[in-house]
Amino acid sequence: MAHANARLTFHGRCLLVRRVVLDGRPVAHVAKELGVSRQCAHRWVNRYRAEGWSGLQDRSSSPHRRPTRTPAAVERRVLKARRTLRRGPDALAEHTGVPARTVSRILRRHRMPPLAACDPLTGQVIRSTRAGGRRYEHARPGNMIHVDVKKLGKIPAGGGHRAHGRGERPGSLRGLGYDYVHAAVDDHSRLAYAEILPDEKGATCAGFLTRAAEFFHAHGITRIERVMTDNAKNYRISHAFQAACQALGARQKFTRPHCPWTNGKVERFNRTMQTEWAYRKVFTSNDQRTRALAPWLDFYNTGRRHTALGGQPPISRLSPTS
Repeated sequence: MAHANARLTFHGRCLLVRRVVLDGRPVAHVAKELGVSRQCAHRWVNRYRAEGWSGLQDRSSSPHRRPTRTPAAVERRVLKARRTLRRGPDALAEHTGVPARTVSRILRRHRMPPLAACDPLTGQVIRSTRAGGRRYEHARPGNMIHVDVKKLGKIPAGGGHRAHGRGERPGSLRGLGYDYVHAAVDDHSRLAYAEILPDEKGATCAGFLTRAAEFFHAHGITRIERVMTDNAKNYRISHAFQAACQALGARQKFTRPHCPWTNGKVERFNRTMQTEWAYRKVFTSNDQRTRALAPWLDFYNTGRRHTALGGQPPISRLSPTS
């Protein structure tokens, strides 16, 4: 593959050399035909005469020596922390003492895949990545709350397939059902609230929204102006959920059909929640995983560094008078 800014591919360089060296045409004429400068054309011709056709291949433009490059031992320490913790540059910087920008360069240099493309339990690459769209952020806490539900398969007693592998086990039960993790995220501060509930019916979603509003109120978000959800029936046509929004004085907003990134902040929270709570370790019972949610949620709101907030936790954007 040619350099990103190269004017000619390897084939183009060979063509230039054939026309100049083998056909005997003037360098200036061939350079104009191929859309490069005379200096560029002379450089490729001289390299061909010195090294042959292999001299026309791409070369690394990096310097031969890097006196200020991070020592190899430090790079190994950063890479080991990434494989062990599976966290981003800010968290790795705090853990290793290496600046976050240096951590980013080390990860890029060693072609470490983005966390979004990796399995949260093993760290192996399992999905491709896509470029995001426009980013937005509301000006004040409570301007918009993002709400969603994430289904998680229940864990049988003694652990499921993550503990014992796939396949039937003596005494195992199938069809245990799902935990429905309801989540609400404030658009401005990213303060998050979540509950594990038995279903995702309209009345259940309405009760969750009311309790989420009480949680936000206790943290200084005294008014919710908008509630963003997807187009599921439990949000769009549920009278109970509509009544809950009206009781809060909030206007309902819905995502564009088939565009889950419209509700991206809670979708991203769901992925973080899966990575750092639900699939962070192998749980041996459903109750064990359920008990681990509240401590993790408290850490997310008060201690976890958030890139979009300048490395601060969500609580940093709130005050009792917000």
